Amino acid sequence: MALDQVQALLFDTFGTVVDWRNGIARDVAPFLAKHGVKADAHGFADAWRKRYRPAMKEVIDGRRPFTRLDVLHRENLEGVLRDLGADPARIPEAELDHLNRAWHRLDPWPDSIPGLTRLKKKYIIAPLSNGNIALLLNMAKRAGLPWDAILGAEVARAYKRDPKAYLNTAEILGLPPEACMLVAAHNDDLAAARKVGFATGFVLRATEHGPAQTTNLTAEEDWDVVAGNLMELADRLGCPA
Repeated sequence: MALDQVQALLFDTFGTVVDWRNGIARDVAPFLAKHGVKADAHGFADAWRKRYRPAMKEVIDGRRPFTRLDVLHRENLEGVLRDLGADPARIPEAELDHLNRAWHRLDPWPDSIPGLTRLKKKYIIAPLSNGNIALLLNMAKRAGLPWDAILGAEVARAYKRDPKAYLNTAEILGLPPEACMLVAAHNDDLAAARKVGFATGFVLRATEHGPAQTTNLTAEEDWDVVAGNLMELADRLGCPA
């Protein structure tokens, strides 16, 4: 694809821009200790995240009306607690809500803010995330993510890898698909974006799933741009320092 057509860089957020695993584990650890739940904090984070895609598939396949990710995360949190033998009904509602909002408090990877700041000089930058607006807004305010716009999944009314998630986001920005690039650390996300006409940028996040990660360690297709981090992506796209 001719990259000179690209006007907007749209970013997968969980894993690509922010480190969800360590952020969730950080908030989970004191919660587990307080309530006597015997589990490893990172293992709990992994189990919570493992429920993410199946929960969204119910929406993508039309078996459930569009539901904000905050709601799905809360249902998934209660499911993980039950799997570990804990009864969510015995935990104060405010504590469950606070832990569920750990997804609003994730830290960026070290290169994310400087990389986004450079990319912003040349392109429109915004998340194309399954996160809802409030989640992405709170995350950006806390972390200092310099988005030009915050487009949560309820704007597109669709979850990735549904083609509508990509196409509706482009339409909302008033851009044709070929004027948009999806930037992601996940090959399947990029493949879905390419099918609807987006340009594609792969960014390596080799420890998103921890030190034993086995997926998304390489670019599995000939993506338009491949980079080791967002600063390198800015270099490859000719963004000024």
